[in-house]
Amino acid sequence: MRRYLSSASVVIILLILWEVIVRVFAVPKYILPAPTQVIKALYIDYNLLFGHSMQTVFEALAGFMLAILAGLALAVLMGLIPSVKKTFYPLLVISQTIPIVAVAPILIIWFGYGMMPKIIVVALVCFFPITVSLVEGLASVDQDMVKLLLVMGAKPWQIFKIVQFPGSLPAFFAGLKISVTYSIMGAVIGEWLGASQGLGVYLTRSMHSFLIEKVFAAIVVIAVLSLLLFALVSFFSRLIMPWYYQKSPWQG
Repeated sequence: MRRYLSSASVVIILLILWEVIVRVFAVPKYILPAPTQVIKALYIDYNLLFGHSMQTVFEALAGFMLAILAGLALAVLMGLIPSVKKTFYPLLVISQTIPIVAVAPILIIWFGYGMMPKIIVVALVCFFPITVSLVEGLASVDQDMVKLLLVMGAKPWQIFKIVQFPGSLPAFFAGLKISVTYSIMGAVIGEWLGASQGLGVYLTRSMHSFLIEKVFAAIVVIAVLSLLLFALVSFFSRLIMPWYYQKSPWQG
């Protein structure tokens, strides 16, 4: 807690300034609500926000897991087979030039307004950081260890199991931390374009009704959910790589 005390202090100061400015200058609620009004909206719509949040979290986690499976498969292939990396790595980079907002409507046309398009949107958002981080991690392992195992007669899968994959785990979890914070955002983007439930739907309805305090309430919920998922990935990274954090306790 002491490590985050300075950050929490900055947030509290900004919230106090925000409240004072809104009260002193009598800013209309439909333009900029005060933090106390946002808290009130959170309290009033607690049950509604909870229901929408569960839908968004399910879509985010499903898409995130799909991205992990696809990212692991492609990254391992690119790490083990140089020709695969030469073929697919440029295509992977080019794919990030296509805005996800432009792809989402096409997915809705193909798969309808159910959960599938949202899950695919989340997977597309999370796929790139996971794959690239693992590919770079596999490429940055200790080559002396690889050469030593080759001299000792180790097979490629043994080298991957003993040296490459364990050595790439820090980079892999770094990519997971980035992706998991994008997962909620990806689910909300998918919900914006067509859904009956979810935080994206709550946001859209609140915005169209000029209930800006509820828009800020949804933003707070999205931020909290993203932080919780980030903390969950951090917990698993410490559980799976205790040696990494013992070696560098200031990291993570």
